[in-house]
Amino acid sequence: MNRMKLILILMLGLTNLTGCDNQKVASGEKATSVTQSQSSPTDRWYDINQVNRGGELYRETCASCHKPDASGTPNWQELDAQGNYPPPPLNGTAHTWHHPLSVLRRTVKIGGIPLGGTMPGFSDKLNNQQIDDILAWVQSHWTDEIYTIWHERNLQADKSPQLLKKG
Repeated sequence: MNRMKLILILMLGLTNLTGCDNQKVASGEKATSVTQSQSSPTDRWYDINQVNRGGELYRETCASCHKPDASGTPNWQELDAQGNYPPPPLNGTAHTWHHPLSVLRRTVKIGGIPLGGTMPGFSDKLNNQQIDDILAWVQSHWTDEIYTIWHERNLQADKSPQLLKKG
């Protein structure tokens, strides 16, 4: 997928975003969320232990670029002096939630350089469980509405893995 196509796809999904509400999860339970518009809660795929482990790993590995609160760089949608996009927010206010879990995992492993970005890959520093823990921490910052939309997209991606290979 060329860079312009990727940027277009990412920009198309930036409408109707909401901010972070720092979801709290009861100790030892799967994270569950409910919004007023939902008829039933959406169980989150992670638990509080993953969120806690992921928070520490995030601070060590990701916070220097994506900020300690996952708010990313101001003006992250604008090219920097080198012609690159700066690190986006990961807190549900940018495009991260548009990607299925498999793509998020792959992005952490191989980085964004193959897609024209500047994020390095972390496959030599983080194992699969650590990557999942970081993603759990990141997603724990997503509102119920954003998580529910992401969850539905993720289910569709699981049903159509060939879509992930296009581009």
